[in-house]
Amino acid sequence: MTIENKSQKENECPAEGLLKLLSGKWKPQIFLLAVNGPLRFNGLLREIKGANKQSIAVALRELEDFGILDKNVIKLKPLHIEYNLSEKGKSLIPVFKQLEFFLER
Repeated sequence: MTIENKSQKENECPAEGLLKLLSGKWKPQIFLLAVNGPLRFNGLLREIKGANKQSIAVALRELEDFGILDKNVIKLKPLHIEYNLSEKGKSLIPVFKQLEFFLER
């Protein structure tokens, strides 16, 4: 890491990275749905109006890469994939509840 990159990181707001991650298309909706239980790809396509396969796939991949969602392959017939909030994702629930509380005032 160069000195320039290090000083740039020190000047960033700690929440900035998280806000950038969750500001992508459909990510807040996916997170909200994941709070209620396991998600499946086709279920998301039905639940999120205006979403398409590519945008949902990208959002799921990014949330998984960041550690917000866990991807579980269910090897029962028919084979399917479920997404659940990871421990890291669950730790964000109180943050979102505070944001909701703030917006209600």
